[in-house]
Amino acid sequence: MKKLAKRVLNCRIVICILGAMIIPADATSIGELKQQIENHQNELGGINSQISELEDEKDILEEQISDLDAELINTMTSISMLEEEIVAKEAAITTAQQEYEDAKRREEQQYEAMKIRLQLIYESGSNSYLTIFFEADSFGDMLNKADYVESLYEYDNNMLLEYEKTRQEVADLRARLEADKAALEADKVSMEDQKAYLDGLLERKKRESANFAAQIQQARQEAAVYAAKLKQEQAQLKKLEEQERRNNSAANGNYTVTAFDVSVIDKSSGSDLGKKVAKYACQYIGNPYVSGGTSLTNGADCSGFVYRVYSDFGYSLPRTSYQQRSAGAEASYDSAQPGDLICYDGHIGIYVGGGYIVHASTPSSGIKVNKATYRTIVAVRRVV
Repeated sequence: MKKLAKRVLNCRIVICILGAMIIPADATSIGELKQQIENHQNELGGINSQISELEDEKDILEEQISDLDAELINTMTSISMLEEEIVAKEAAITTAQQEYEDAKRREEQQYEAMKIRLQLIYESGSNSYLTIFFEADSFGDMLNKADYVESLYEYDNNMLLEYEKTRQEVADLRARLEADKAALEADKVSMEDQKAYLDGLLERKKRESANFAAQIQQARQEAAVYAAKLKQEQAQLKKLEEQERRNNSAANGNYTVTAFDVSVIDKSSGSDLGKKVAKYACQYIGNPYVSGGTSLTNGADCSGFVYRVYSDFGYSLPRTSYQQRSAGAEASYDSAQPGDLICYDGHIGIYVGGGYIVHASTPSSGIKVNKATYRTIVAVRRVV
């Protein structure tokens, strides 16, 4: 069951990783972008959840590896102790064997001595036996000699029995020591088998841990891809929302123009949207000229001014005056309407009607109104 769960987990990670590799194209609307961000946030959440699960699994494995390391050390220590005990048992067995041989030799010596004495007493014939008694000075002396013979026999017999007992005790000790040694050797074999099993298990756990680490690393890389994409999409969303806000502001027609008579715009022929573009642009008359700028308040150059005005109405024009000369549709100056682009060699402005343009002129004059024909017109382009 646990293996199946791991396989499912791995499959989910692969799916998330493959999903992270296929990043959808940029959304074209705020609604689409919000949905795309939500989808990516969910996918990122899924990957982070998988990373958390993988890290939990890896933590468990690391704990198991630590336990196995400790168990392996304990097993090796036990094997070492068993080896020392076996060596000690072998020494004790050697000592017991020597004591057994000594006891057996003393027993044999006592037995031989007793046999010699018995031979002297009983096997040399009756005359020799009788001589002991006839040589007695008296009856009491004879009894004493008989007691002596009997005591000598009992002594030899007791010593023989004692040696036999000692020899048996030493033999029993040796047998116990050998049994203990055999048990220790069996324990050592068992411990070595356990060590081999622990070594194999530890190696498998380490491989599993390395595999989890690789999966976590890969998942984190994919999460980083999603995080970067989300950051990009959120910045894009902010830009689109700001653009929408500006569009709404630009398109509502409530402009405050003090430096130009907007009635000129109203009296001109053309679309309402073109007139709104012209009026909106005229709000910024007097603001600074900044080379490379696109800010209607802080400063813009000629093409930056045109780019930003139209951007606030939701139109994406090229950035340079040369590129803007190809924007929209071609028109003639005689039919120019408010909002049209009046193009010059290296310069551009927005037609406001009555023969005038509003444009970012120079650093010294800023955004201003001029006669449209103050320079040679090279093109008129109608965007709205």
